[in-house]
Amino acid sequence: MNILLIGGSTGIGLEIAKQLAKKNKVIVASRNKGGLNDDIEHFEFDVLKDNITDLELPDEIHGLVYCPGSINLKPFKMLKQKDFEEEMNLNFFSLVKVIQSLLPKLKNAENSSLVFFSTVAVKVGMPFHTGIAAAKGAIEGFAKSLAAEYAPKIRVNVIAPSLTDTPLAEKLLSNDSKKEKMSERHPLKRVGTAKDIANVAAFLLSDENSWITGQIIGIDGGLSTLNIS
Repeated sequence: MNILLIGGSTGIGLEIAKQLAKKNKVIVASRNKGGLNDDIEHFEFDVLKDNITDLELPDEIHGLVYCPGSINLKPFKMLKQKDFEEEMNLNFFSLVKVIQSLLPKLKNAENSSLVFFSTVAVKVGMPFHTGIAAAKGAIEGFAKSLAAEYAPKIRVNVIAPSLTDTPLAEKLLSNDSKKEKMSERHPLKRVGTAKDIANVAAFLLSDENSWITGQIIGIDGGLSTLNIS
């Protein structure tokens, strides 16, 4: 299968790429190659500036993962409209542009699977998350509608993680004290790893998943559904 990752040279995307490359042709379109191995094809691509149609991609795309995201946590009173626009442009509007551009290649595949990313903060209201929760909430609604419109040919699912130990979250986990505090917030008493999230993404993209679509899947250590305090 041909699997395309938008982003994917670090963190969760990198782990997904490495797992999928064992059995699939994996292509990563990102700003830099990061930690990618030579067996993974890479195109230099900035989702905010470039057009995905300019890349020499296969005629059939069986799987697509949209990885770009942000963690811009600030009090609402400190955020300007520009901040919300930037969150929406990176997380949502660029996603829409990519999907519209690649739709013919996705439809060329006998069956295709799309995986997007949200956040636990959409389901569970959290202080300082207004910008990112608004953008990721748009993704969740978009994904469900897209899944309904293109069933049964295209499956669309969203993974909604809690805090995950990746370069994107390094400021929130920069020392042992912060890691311990964040771990204690979760019923399973640890923060997530890139592998935790990649395992689910790889399953959603595989042939083993043929009956899951339109779902928001919380991979969050129980944070969104369990109250054990």
